Amino acid sequence: MARLSAPARLMIVSDLDHTMVDHHDPENLSLLRFNALWEANYRHDSLLVFSTGRSKTLYKQLRKEKPMLTPDITIMSVGTEITYGDSMVLDDGWIEVLNQKWDRNIVTEETGKFSQLTPQPETEQRPHKVSFFVEKDKAQAVTKALSEVLEKRRLDVKIIYSGGIDLDILPQGAGKGQALAYLHKKFKTEGKLPLNTLVCGDSGNDAELFSIPDVHGVMVSNAQEELLQWHAENAKDNPKIIHATKRCAAGIIEAIGHFHLGPNLSPRDVADLLDSKPESVSPGYEVVKFYLFLERWRRAEFDNSEAYIKSLEADFDPSGVMVYPNGFEQSFSDSVSGLRNYHGDQQGKRFRVWVDRVFASQISSDTWLVKFNKWESYGEERNNCVISAILRSKGNSGFTWIHVHKTWVELPQGKD
Repeated sequence: MARLSAPARLMIVSDLDHTMVDHHDPENLSLLRFNALWEANYRHDSLLVFSTGRSKTLYKQLRKEKPMLTPDITIMSVGTEITYGDSMVLDDGWIEVLNQKWDRNIVTEETGKFSQLTPQPETEQRPHKVSFFVEKDKAQAVTKALSEVLEKRRLDVKIIYSGGIDLDILPQGAGKGQALAYLHKKFKTEGKLPLNTLVCGDSGNDAELFSIPDVHGVMVSNAQEELLQWHAENAKDNPKIIHATKRCAAGIIEAIGHFHLGPNLSPRDVADLLDSKPESVSPGYEVVKFYLFLERWRRAEFDNSEAYIKSLEADFDPSGVMVYPNGFEQSFSDSVSGLRNYHGDQQGKRFRVWVDRVFASQISSDTWLVKFNKWESYGEERNNCVISAILRSKGNSGFTWIHVHKTWVELPQGKD
C-alpha cells in the first residue's frame, strides 16, 4: 500500500454479505451512509479491506449490484486469496504460505465419498478452497468424519461451516483470520502497522477475525447464532468486541463511535449540508458534501430555494470552468445557475449519487488536485465518471472549486 507513507490511522476489515452489505435494505441506505463517512473522513489516511467468502467472480457480481466502494485490499474465498487495489493484484507470498501441506486432488477424492456433500458452483471452487453445501443437522458429523479422513491422508486442513449451509475446506494456514494476521505481519515489517484495526462480521467464517490480537471487533446486530455462540464461548469478557445494536454497515459506524476510532457522523446524517461545520475541513469532505447535495436537490428533498443557489455560487469560482465528458465547456456560473432546471427531476425515483476513491494531492500552499469516481444510479442503471477537480482552501470555511473535468468510465447505452 505505497500510497500511505505512514501507518494507516484506521484499517477496517469487513465481511460483505449481511455485514457491510445489507440484502434486506433495498435502498442501500446503511451502505451509502458508510460510503460517505469513509470518503469524507478516512480514505486519505486509512485502509479499507473487504474480507469475503465469495470468489472473485461472485465478488465482482456483487459490486455490480450494490453501491460498494473500492477497497484497498480484498480478501476472497474465505481467506485463501489476497489482492491489492482496483486491479486486484494477487499476493504471491500468501499463495506460497497456503501451498504447505495442501493437495487439492486428495481433498476432492475424499469428499467425493460423502453423499451428504453437494458441490458448490464451479466459480466457488478455488485453488485453495473446496466448497460444498450440507444440511445443518448433518454438518457436525460430516465435519468430524472429514477431518479424520484427511488427517489420515497427511493433509493439514481447516473445515469451516457457516451460514447454516456452506462448508469450506481450506489449508490449515488459510482463513480470514490468518489472512489478516499475514497482512499485519507484512505491515509491521514495513513499519506501517495500522494504529487501529476494526474487524466486522456476522457469521461463523468471520470468527477468526475476532481472534487476532489487539483488534477491535463488531458483530453486527443481525449476526448469526454460530458467531454469537463462538463469542459467548471464547470472547465474552473481551471489551474490544461488541455486539452492535444496528444492522450491517450502520453497526460498523456504531462501532467506530463506540471505540472512539475517529469521526462517526456520516455526511448523509447531516440535515443541512451547506450550513454544516464538520469536525475537520478536507477536500474529501468537500467533494462528498457537494455530490450529496446534488442528489438531494434532484430528489427534491428540500425546497428550490435561491439561498441554496447563492451558497453554491459562493463555493465556485466565477471564472472557473466545468468540462463535461462530451468535451463541452461551461462556466461555473452557468453550471450552478443551470441547476435550477434539475430540481426535483428525480423526485420519487431510486436515484442516488456517491463518490469513490477520493484522493487529494496538495499542489500549492492552499490548492489541491482531487481525483475521484462519481457514480449515479437510476434504479437498475448506473453511470460512472472519473473527475479531476482543483480546489482552493478558504481556511476553516471550506474550499472554493476552481476547475472540474469529467470523463466517462461507464455509461448506460444511448445516454449522455
